[in-house]
Amino acid sequence: MMKKIMMLCCTVVFLISCGTTKIERQAERTFKGNWTLNTITYPNSSGFVDVMLFDHAKANCFRNSSWAFISNNNQGNYSLNGADCPSGTQDFTWAVQEVDPESGLYDFTLKRVSEDENARKIKQGYRLSLKSLSENNMVWEQTVSFEGKPFIIRMSFSKSANL
Repeated sequence: MMKKIMMLCCTVVFLISCGTTKIERQAERTFKGNWTLNTITYPNSSGFVDVMLFDHAKANCFRNSSWAFISNNNQGNYSLNGADCPSGTQDFTWAVQEVDPESGLYDFTLKRVSEDENARKIKQGYRLSLKSLSENNMVWEQTVSFEGKPFIIRMSFSKSANL
């Protein structure tokens, strides 16, 4: 009897862990494709704000930027717009992690990488909240500290093509 209970418990734990992985994989498949970062806003903020995103460029450079996500290897790249912005494409690795199965909230992590660089050796990355994700739209939020208080940066994307 005890053996059957242990077997049942192991099976339940296995199924629960697989369910979470399956949900994360579905979210990652939804990411697959080309996206445009349309707007960057700062909820609960007044006045002009010019922040640096991903330690790469000012927010203005990211408006209307092009992003490509490849789901089978969790790699991608983005290209910025604007005369005073860094040119070329920036490679990155990314992942989706479910934070709360009941609410369906996810975290999204992004690490900028250079060509021939191993992402596992990079210690700096960025954690964002994936506020919404559908086949055609997604919204990220990053909370940073500004003047000792939480400051939210919201980025809204639309899908431009599937890969």
